[in-house]
Amino acid sequence: MFPSLLPTYNRADVAFVRGEGPYLFAEDGQRYLDFGAGIAVNAFGHAHPKLVAALTEQAGRLWHTSNLYRVPGQEVLATRLVELTFAGTVFFTNSGVEACELSWKMARRYQHVSGHPERFRIVCFEGAFHGRTLAAIAAGGNAKYLDGFGPKVDGFDTIPPGDLKAVDKAISPATAAICIEPVQGEGGVRVLAPEFLRGLRKLCDERGLLLIFDEVQTGVGRTGKLFAYEWLGIAPDIMPIAKGIGGGFPVGACLATAEAAKGMTPGTHGTTYGGNPLGMAVAAAALDLVTAPDFLPHVEAIGNYLRQQMGVLLAEHPNVFEDVRGQGLLLGLKLKVANTEFVAAARKQGLLIVGAGDNVVRLLPPLIIEEAQVREAMGMLSAAAKSFEPKTKTEAA
Repeated sequence: MFPSLLPTYNRADVAFVRGEGPYLFAEDGQRYLDFGAGIAVNAFGHAHPKLVAALTEQAGRLWHTSNLYRVPGQEVLATRLVELTFAGTVFFTNSGVEACELSWKMARRYQHVSGHPERFRIVCFEGAFHGRTLAAIAAGGNAKYLDGFGPKVDGFDTIPPGDLKAVDKAISPATAAICIEPVQGEGGVRVLAPEFLRGLRKLCDERGLLLIFDEVQTGVGRTGKLFAYEWLGIAPDIMPIAKGIGGGFPVGACLATAEAAKGMTPGTHGTTYGGNPLGMAVAAAALDLVTAPDFLPHVEAIGNYLRQQMGVLLAEHPNVFEDVRGQGLLLGLKLKVANTEFVAAARKQGLLIVGAGDNVVRLLPPLIIEEAQVREAMGMLSAAAKSFEPKTKTEAA
């Protein structure tokens, strides 16, 4: 459409000019209900007044200084994240993939300073998505993303998820860590079994490995807890996060125990923009919102309501939908029609949803949605589904 833009996206021909809560407004004035939330980023909807106020106030004072100096906003936010999680330390980034890259470097460095420099490999899982850098596509192992980019970055062993015996077999004397998403979002909204994830924790403890939970998509309230690991009764050693923590502003972070991070000494890692004052101000306001007493109970309740309504939708359109999967407000519909075509059909009805692997569409609404908006979305999904079903004689007439 625009030759000046690198053509790496198959963009829909719609441009948005304004957002308000869970709604987006296009150039032509049409309103859309946003159940994609910028791919799970806009956790608090669009133009949330608290986030707008935090950004505006900070923008009038100071934007950027670099990490050559103290950044008080980082100190405050890191302290809060440490208090709320398993972590003992935090490094701020601009994106999820940067946080993932640090998690892998940190695991390698941990083994190096622990006297095991031979341990550098990371066990990862098929269906995972950790980002688009060379290391991240190697970790995911998806042939589609690897094609044409030369030799796969060494150090990642990608195996099918769900089988602890297979994981144990994949561990070698060169293994440093295991990295997994508690729920595979891009991979098709696959919820990994709690007993499997707990088994990974046990394996890591027994074999001297670090456990990395990629919570870029599942974190910051998306599953109904602040972080998905809280459902399991265990904790990882390292956890990259992003998306919801900035509420729409590009912020990421890598959380870790002090032990896991012991090798990350001055000069071992850095970032120019990561943890800038603007990002820290917005992320602090986002954390205020998600930790308010009634917020996460609302996410859990509305997530249950949405899943229930999706079950009704499944029963009404068995020729279009195969099953419902996911957790909290990270939900997916497995389709019997092409998911790309269904995304387009939903958009025609005024609903924005996101495709995923395994012919799934993701429903990733802002965490602030109410039951009325769920019912509105269900009506749009039903209308989209009808466009794939054979018309009756009455309808055809």
